[in-house]
Amino acid sequence: MISNNKTVSFQKTSEAKSIGLVSLGCPKALVDSEVLITKLKNLGYEISPSYETANAVIVNTCGFLDSAKIESLNAIEEALTENGKVIVTGCLGAKPEIIKKAHPNVLAISGPQKFDIVLDEIQKVVPIKKLPFEAKIPESFIKLTPKHYSYLKISEGCNHKCSFCIIPSMRGKLKSRPLNSIITEAKKLVAKGTKELIVISQDTSAYGLDLGYEETNENGKNIKTDIFNLADHLGNLDIWIRLHYIYPYPHVEKLMPLMANKKILPYLDVPFQHAHPDVLKRMARPSSKVHDLEQLNKWRSVCPDIAIRSTFIVGFPGETEEEFEYLLDWLDIAKIDRVGCFKYENVEGARAQCLKNQIPEDIKNERFHRFMSKATAISEQKLKEKVHKNIPCIIDKVEEKFLFCRTQWDAPEVDGIVKVPNPGGTFQPGDILNVNITKSLVYDLEGKVC
Repeated sequence: MISNNKTVSFQKTSEAKSIGLVSLGCPKALVDSEVLITKLKNLGYEISPSYETANAVIVNTCGFLDSAKIESLNAIEEALTENGKVIVTGCLGAKPEIIKKAHPNVLAISGPQKFDIVLDEIQKVVPIKKLPFEAKIPESFIKLTPKHYSYLKISEGCNHKCSFCIIPSMRGKLKSRPLNSIITEAKKLVAKGTKELIVISQDTSAYGLDLGYEETNENGKNIKTDIFNLADHLGNLDIWIRLHYIYPYPHVEKLMPLMANKKILPYLDVPFQHAHPDVLKRMARPSSKVHDLEQLNKWRSVCPDIAIRSTFIVGFPGETEEEFEYLLDWLDIAKIDRVGCFKYENVEGARAQCLKNQIPEDIKNERFHRFMSKATAISEQKLKEKVHKNIPCIIDKVEEKFLFCRTQWDAPEVDGIVKVPNPGGTFQPGDILNVNITKSLVYDLEGKVC
């Protein structure tokens, strides 16, 4: 039983002990849920598709924004009402006092990635009789995404101290995985049918920094543990490789030839958050100068096809009308392909909630709509430029009348789709086909199989 519109169900015998799991939040939390389910299966537990058939329920929470905290607390309440035996983990679990105050009857609380604690508590609540060779070991890592794409988490935590963010306090400082371990996992996922790997972390660009970019041996060659070498080696797998959460450090420029040479997808998810140097300084972003348009121009000069996705915050404390207008003008010139926007909200424990000149909600709303109007117009124009072109697309969903696909410039769940009439045949999710684009909408495209 998985939230975020994902359900996992395994065949369950009458004697098996069954655990339910509710997974909330970002793809990084989803990967944690995949790890938990795999470990539970290794111990001999089944995974329940419903509250009613579960002997206990794990809720993997999100706790970044207040709205996410409310969603997590509501999910815990639902699990308590429907099942009664609830163990809480995840980001909100790093602040157990919030959970205990709202739901004192939860059985145990732990922070993110505390897998051993969760498993210990599960075995206390739902003891399992495990004789030698009694439990079947899963043939592979258990995924919660469709078979054809997978999230590949390369590190945990973050070294930054952004004033609006509490992630470092919940997930700690940067902890990079060994490069060999990541490559091995990627190869296993590809062997099981993955056609697209989405590389994620809190700060993908900083991969290897905490390890001193140590050298490691890969295929008989010593290479540094950094994002360039990781992307370069993943690019040898002959599938789509997509990079998320790329901070725009200067060394990101080294990735552009890999995109231009089609070794990895020409796509970067870059959390700009704002463009005005003074706002970025109040946000305590890594640098107030990294958003130079010159840098974007350099990326595009090497890889003209690159698509850039980003998120922005409007209504940050102290944001003046002049600073907001600067952001709109910057967006107009930068022409970011895919844009998300959040209205700033105070987060308990974040330094920004103590800043002066908090912006009234009506001004936040007004700026949000002005920003999205600008972003929508840019998206609409960019998509019009794709009409009449033949573009490789990956199939996400096959229906009797239509194929629902994505271009290389669109990540699953957050970007646009390409709707294509199904011409018949044996199409499967994960198939890559050439599509002639016939129509553009605000965020999506329509086309026909070439």
